[in-house]
Amino acid sequence: MFDIEEELKKLPPKPGVYLMHDEKDAIIYVGKAIRLKNRVRQYFQSGRNKGAKIEQMVTHIRRFEYIVTDSELEALILECNLIKEHRPKYNTMLMDDKTYPYIKVTVEEAYPRLLFSRQKKKDKARYFGPYTSAGAVKEIIELLRKVYQVRSCNRILPRDTGKERPCLNYHIHRCKAPCQGAVSQEEYRENIRHVIEFLSGNVTEISGQLRRKMEQASENLEFEKAAEYRELLKEVQAIAQKQKMSQSHEEDRDVIGLAREKDDAVVQVFFVRDGRLIGREHFYMKAASGDTQAQILRNFLTQFYSGTPYLPRELVLPCEIEDRELIEQWLTGRRGQKVILRVPKIGAKEKLVELAAQNAQLVLRQDMERIKREEARTAGAVRQLEEILGLKGLWRLEAYDISNISGFAGVGSMVVYEQGRPKRSDYRKFRLKTVEGPNDYASMEEVLTRRFVHGMEENRLLEEKQVSPEYGSFTRYPDLILMDGGKGQVHIAQQVLAGLGLAIPVCGMVKDDRHRTRGLYFQDREYAIDRTSECFHLLTRIQDEAHRFAIEYHRSLRSKGQVHSILDEIPNIGPARRKALMRAYPSLEELKKASLEELASLPGMNRKAAESVSGFFASHTGVSSLQNEKNMR
Repeated sequence: MFDIEEELKKLPPKPGVYLMHDEKDAIIYVGKAIRLKNRVRQYFQSGRNKGAKIEQMVTHIRRFEYIVTDSELEALILECNLIKEHRPKYNTMLMDDKTYPYIKVTVEEAYPRLLFSRQKKKDKARYFGPYTSAGAVKEIIELLRKVYQVRSCNRILPRDTGKERPCLNYHIHRCKAPCQGAVSQEEYRENIRHVIEFLSGNVTEISGQLRRKMEQASENLEFEKAAEYRELLKEVQAIAQKQKMSQSHEEDRDVIGLAREKDDAVVQVFFVRDGRLIGREHFYMKAASGDTQAQILRNFLTQFYSGTPYLPRELVLPCEIEDRELIEQWLTGRRGQKVILRVPKIGAKEKLVELAAQNAQLVLRQDMERIKREEARTAGAVRQLEEILGLKGLWRLEAYDISNISGFAGVGSMVVYEQGRPKRSDYRKFRLKTVEGPNDYASMEEVLTRRFVHGMEENRLLEEKQVSPEYGSFTRYPDLILMDGGKGQVHIAQQVLAGLGLAIPVCGMVKDDRHRTRGLYFQDREYAIDRTSECFHLLTRIQDEAHRFAIEYHRSLRSKGQVHSILDEIPNIGPARRKALMRAYPSLEELKKASLEELASLPGMNRKAAESVSGFFASHTGVSSLQNEKNMR
């Protein structure tokens, strides 16, 4: 039993990060502290004005843990990483997870390539970017491949030279076929030099080359070729206006504006490079109730700039933030050069901040209805479900489904929804091990037993500290289990949970004659549900998702040849005889009842083949529908 008062006495007076856990052991808040002893104690001191968000959070804290660091800067970095990893409920969260693209030139290769990349790795390649538009990056790569005929294949050259035929790009004059030795390494690298010149901002050289080629083709009366060069020249000039590579200039800055409506916030970022506004992006934030503008802004900075590949020299902010000097120090370390946070009061920068804020407000207003609709169909639908069933605190829902063909190769699926949204990283699939034949109840019993026994074992290992917290995939239990059926399915689940000593509510989705959900079965009572409600639509989506996930797994097994006709296992029965049997008998039950004489009289069959069929079914249990086996082929 975790004694909060006793654990508070053990807190060290050192910098670090603390993690608050709720009754289900989920991490609900992550924070950093200069002195852990002082900061964590403040949450549990009565009489302090902690704000509505903190007051609410404290009521859910059942235990806390902490990680000591050597400095406050280390604590800040660790806090950023833990928030991104765990996405705690009471931290203000950046909803967007955008990354910006680069153009990668693999100069370390004998015959370099141009590639689209979302990451700037520490390798020997040259990177240009980041760009604000993935479409612009693809346009530039396509243009340069047209002009300089740079290869796009993954062949390792010169090792693979001549091993395969040249690809289509060679035949349409998009590649010089270095894979065939059709171009020397020196000539190819000269083209790569021109590519790098263009990406470095030197448009004059490529424009001059294309203009000269266009004029030469025109003089030679090659008007189609001249028109082609003319179009390429237009593309170069158009793209040159958009292009902007990431070099560190004094006038590189990001201008940040913020707009907020209750728990929803939008941050607008203007990207200024070389003194010119080259692009903008907006980001949605889910603010915790009680968070100030400065707190939202601070959380945006730590989350967004911990992942963005390029940091400008200056960030222009709408207001002062907490830990300004510390965040400047952290950003400077990430960039490798000085980063400054500014809050302008007058002048052009202040007007840019105001303009960014106006744009953020416009985005927020335009999307507020969409945000409200999304909230209604997710978290709002879960609240409706709570009202119908008389439950509270439904955060995580798990639903299960079984899929098989006539009982063969049965599989189970587990899908997870949190706050009405699918959490696909927690989906799990099961290949049935103990159930033979089409027995949905036994199949569901096996799936649920395996799921929760596995979860209990993982939790035991975590408690004994034999594994790290990241180890477990089943450790988090649902607040409600949804069964794709009524009374029978619910009782199977309740028996499994009771046998394992777990108290988790189970709800069945009762079907009508057309296999459509008509109501909910909960605690031995059926509850009607409005088919026009968001709750009904959510349950339908969950049902469909569980069914889809199970079917896809089953199909993947079949596509790998892991499911095959029972007839394939019978000696002396090849493809022709199998077809004859399937045409003559609509089900395996009828086939098993057939006499030796009847079997031997079928086209392509003989006495020996008939005895093989009869003997096989005498020692094996079959399935009920041969037609289903036929559909699998």
